[in-house]
Amino acid sequence: MKRILIYDTTLRDGAQGLGISFTVEDKLKIVKKLDELGVSYIEAGNPGSNPKDMEFYERAKRLKLENARLVAFGSTRRANITADEDENVISLLNADTDVVTVFGKTWDFQVTDILKTTLKENLMMIADTVSFFKAKGKEVIYDAEHFFDGYLANREYAISTLKAACEAGADSICLCDTRGGIFPSEIEKITRNIAEIIPVPLGIHCHNDTGMGVACSIAAVQAGVRQVQGTINGLGERCGNANLCSIIPSLQLLAGYSCIPEECMSMITSVARAISEIANIAHDESQPYVGKASFAHKAGMHMDAVNKSSVAYELLDPSQVGNQRTFLLSEVAGRSAVLKTIKSIDSTLKKDSPETKLILDKLKEMEAKGYQYEGAEGSFILLVKKLLGHYKPVFDLKEFKVIVNEPTVNTVNSSAMIKIIVGDQEEITAAEGAGPVDALDSALRKALERFYPEIRDVKLTDFKVRVLDSASATAAKVRVLIESTDETETWTTIGVSADIIEASWIALVDSIEYKLLKNE
Repeated sequence: MKRILIYDTTLRDGAQGLGISFTVEDKLKIVKKLDELGVSYIEAGNPGSNPKDMEFYERAKRLKLENARLVAFGSTRRANITADEDENVISLLNADTDVVTVFGKTWDFQVTDILKTTLKENLMMIADTVSFFKAKGKEVIYDAEHFFDGYLANREYAISTLKAACEAGADSICLCDTRGGIFPSEIEKITRNIAEIIPVPLGIHCHNDTGMGVACSIAAVQAGVRQVQGTINGLGERCGNANLCSIIPSLQLLAGYSCIPEECMSMITSVARAISEIANIAHDESQPYVGKASFAHKAGMHMDAVNKSSVAYELLDPSQVGNQRTFLLSEVAGRSAVLKTIKSIDSTLKKDSPETKLILDKLKEMEAKGYQYEGAEGSFILLVKKLLGHYKPVFDLKEFKVIVNEPTVNTVNSSAMIKIIVGDQEEITAAEGAGPVDALDSALRKALERFYPEIRDVKLTDFKVRVLDSASATAAKVRVLIESTDETETWTTIGVSADIIEASWIALVDSIEYKLLKNE
């Protein structure tokens, strides 16, 4: 098996993505996750760019990593000074990492029009910086920025920059498609050419501006590179970087390369989700391998075939990447999807059992009312439990009131009062919130926490509203979907009503009841 070194730049390139900002604590958490996943290098930022990255490197010195090596990232020295006079170069040294990645200009246009220096001086900047770090005992990775654009514009000069880094002692050279516009076939052809000229190992760094970052990275591997740079979930500037969550399983499980320890592959979905959570963004469920949709089946014929043999419609067993197969529940799903769910509740039931038909009929009835369970598995499991007699309400609602106050004060503009009965005890609580649903959620939790302290672990992570019949204007039914998590599992519940507060209440109650029934 050929070894591919995985170089993660989530903390540097990924942090440049729209809406992404990591605290020092966030970065330390992510380093631990990436090390557990088994990547070879973790590029943690540019210590010369901001105080936060310098603080990170100071605290990172105390980390004990099992698999990965931390990398400090920065530019070649500035023009017309020595490396030891350059503050950014010295900050890279002070980061005290065993590995340093130095990026430099490869495209003649970038040298003359952006750096405003000469082509000769740029070669000296590359050589001086690489040799400076080699003299300090560092492993040096040279990132050839804009390499493919530079190669197509001025092949001879682009290659001369690589040779300058190589002759100065660079341990490896990474070819960068910085603008993300080169096609995979061109990447492969150029990389093969460079592999015959440059004697040190090559890497690849692709961006996703044409949606081909993963394809270009894999093409480069097939052309001989031995290091792949990218980010978890494809985070990054503009359209993002090449997605390591797609690259790693594709290379290791489908193409016969070794990227991370075999026993770590099943962690990739949980790591991807954890980093989405740390970044405070919704996890992209349409991602290959690590998204909920990647092993989701809806058509009845597909489900039946997958039940007989998963290879009928799946590339690999979802457990290999720590994911799970999902049979979506809808009017086109057929009995296979329903049977899988009800058998998890009552294993004695079969496809032709009367209960199965009852549940199918109820599913069609509820969908006619506007419910759609393919994205609300939590509510569907509760529905099945009710129909099979396995459901016991955790509380009875006596009444609730919601008041919206204007103007908003410190993001609070609503209050809610709830009266519930748990067993033979009555509980009345009130709470404020940023909107009526938030206030209702807070009041419900407050009322129930005395009886069910485990719901403190539950938090609402997403809230969606869709109008089902816009022709009815303000009297239209709305569908509310609420996504909740307890940090070990994520589930979605649904409510439908002409009253958005009532629809939200239905979904909120299902969310809490699903958590409590799950714990049982």
